[in-house]
Amino acid sequence: MKILLMKWVTLTVAIILTAAICNAINLPFTAPIKGVGDVLQIFVGAAVLAFLGATLGKILKLITLPLNCLTLGLMSLVINGVILWWVGSLGFGFKVDNFLSAFVGSILISICNAVVGSFLIPDKDSKRKGKDDE
Repeated sequence: MKILLMKWVTLTVAIILTAAICNAINLPFTAPIKGVGDVLQIFVGAAVLAFLGATLGKILKLITLPLNCLTLGLMSLVINGVILWWVGSLGFGFKVDNFLSAFVGSILISICNAVVGSFLIPDKDSKRKGKDDE
């Protein structure tokens, strides 16, 4: 449960960082934070994004597997961008206006999620190693 909560926080931080980076390069991906309510909305948006990515995203990637093989995995980036664009249009704390912003945003969210997650979320191997040493 603790790791799930940490992954949720990591995804939320990645969305906020991605919105800041996209605003710096003039892409219409926004996540305005004016108070605690806005942060809670982004948490809900991160949960919806993770849920749709884990369910609908996996189904779409399975359906488009031949095309994904032909494009060497680029179709997965397109599917992630479409899901981000769709969740961003629902108004859960962040807003994505066009597909280019969603495509770049999905790549940046993946990168930010990996970087922030490497610092926050412990590895399973290090967790087991610590228990074996005691």
